[in-house]
This record gives sequence, C-alpha cells and structure tokens, in this order.
Amino acid sequence: MAALLHPAREQFDLVDVLAALGHPVRMKIVQALASGAETYCGAIETGAPKSTLTHHWRVLRESGVIRLRHEGRRNYLTLRRDDLEARFPGLLAVVLGGDAGSSFPEAG
Repeated sequence: MAALLHPAREQFDLVDVLAALGHPVRMKIVQALASGAETYCGAIETGAPKSTLTHHWRVLRESGVIRLRHEGRRNYLTLRRDDLEARFPGLLAVVLGGDAGSSFPEAG
C-alpha cells in the first residue's frame, strides 16, 4: 500500500484547511473527532454515501486536519488538534464553536 500524504505542520495552508472544513460532511467528521480519541472511520455517522467518504478523508488528510492510519482492513482517524492549534491558534475552537469566540466583543 502506498504511503499516505500527511503534510508537516509548517506545510498547512489556511486556505486548504478552511476549504476542507467548509463542507458539511467533513465538518461532521471533524466534530466526531473533536474529543481527541482515535476513531474507526465506520463509527462516524455522516449521512454521506460510503463511496464518497474516501474523498472527504483525503481532503481532510491532505490539508492537515486529520491523520489517517490503516490497520488491516480498517481506517482510523485522528484530529490533528495540536498541529492545527500551533499553526493557526484558536481556529479549531472557533470552527467547533468552543470558548475561543468568547474573546471577541459582542455586537450590539
């Protein structure tokens, strides 16, 4: 099996990361991985056909958002939270609706 592309933290591009996070199915995957635990890909309910999930995993992996690991016939996914936080501080918290947004002044 060919080695998978997992870009180094320094290679993450904000446009690529935002494009990856901009699709509803990919956001469901990221939300499912937000706990930080490595997750079997079949355990993530996205509502998308299985035939398209490989594409979504590839976009997330190649942008640096997730790490994908093969074990036998299964794929395991992990959110690259530490790498994303180091490269784009606060981005994941904002995208996932965390407390990072509380530091912004409220409109009013």
